[in-house]
Amino acid sequence: MTQDLVIDQQLQLLAISGSLRAASSNTAVLQTMAAVAPANVTISLYEQLAELPYFNPDLDREGDTPPTSVRALRERIGQTDGLLICSPEYAHGVPGVLKNALDWLVSSLEFPGKPVALINISPRSTYVQASLSETLKTMSAALISDPAFTIPLPPDRRDVAAMLGDAQITGALQAAIAAFARGIASSRSAGEQ
Repeated sequence: MTQDLVIDQQLQLLAISGSLRAASSNTAVLQTMAAVAPANVTISLYEQLAELPYFNPDLDREGDTPPTSVRALRERIGQTDGLLICSPEYAHGVPGVLKNALDWLVSSLEFPGKPVALINISPRSTYVQASLSETLKTMSAALISDPAFTIPLPPDRRDVAAMLGDAQITGALQAAIAAFARGIASSRSAGEQ
């Protein structure tokens, strides 16, 4: 397993949780990924999802300045090598706050071609994964797929401390980071051809 975790590039990743819950297991898995990432991979959690205004195309016309929180999100995305998204499934769909953020990124110059990995912690959450995949492909994301991105979490292992104390979970999270790093490298090579 250790050789799979060798990442030979410096990466800045932005992690977005689709949940606003204080005790969200989706947020906790992203926080745990940040804690177990190798030294040359920095994972920063985007914590301003609730601050984004409702998407309104009138606030995002060409030549106009978008709202400050939207500009800040776009700038952060422009500075990252890739996005990790982990989201719950609400009524077989994407949570409104996450869809709202994606809507603000549709006309963003920073987003097209950005490598994105969808981290799934509940194998039963198939609708949200399919919906996010469709939306992200439409937005021209470089969607990276890998079996390592599905990490089933037992109900008693859904907070950061419990995940960090479980070698199997930390190993799975590290494997997901390594798979994403390989996907980013492949995406870059394909873009250079």
